[in-house]
Amino acid sequence: MATITLQGNEIHTGGDLPAVGSAAPDFSLTDNGLEDRTLADYRGKKKLLNIVPSLDTPVCATSTRRFNEAVKGRDDVVVLIVSADLPFAQERFCTGEKLDNVIPLSMMRSRKFAKEYGVLIEDGPLAGITARAIVVIDEDDKVIYTELVPEIAQEPDYDKAIAALG
Repeated sequence: MATITLQGNEIHTGGDLPAVGSAAPDFSLTDNGLEDRTLADYRGKKKLLNIVPSLDTPVCATSTRRFNEAVKGRDDVVVLIVSADLPFAQERFCTGEKLDNVIPLSMMRSRKFAKEYGVLIEDGPLAGITARAIVVIDEDDKVIYTELVPEIAQEPDYDKAIAALG
């Protein structure tokens, strides 16, 4: 269990991020075509998981835009935006913002991803959705960088996450 804050008030996640050096937990998340996607769908590429509470908030939108720009032209990297938003809303946001270097994935069918990645918020007004976190996974599905943002209203450390991609 980790303690983070929401506007200075303590809230808790149900676990911890995967350890650096460990195998990334597999997942099943829903894409904008309502197809289930797993870790294996991105095998052979570096994966940056930008885990956000909702794309319908300013900080989540900003981080998605920043990572979209950061990986422009990189064929070796895939940025997965994971949230509790429905795929329709995710697609509307990415299309409206012209974000074509990120792939939004929804937890609409299950909270298993959030539990296994240690980011499921368990109490407070955001209970049931995710904390803000970054997980970078290498081509062999090994975790190489993590960040649990301590205050949900803060942005992640973009420089460290991007540096982890090499």
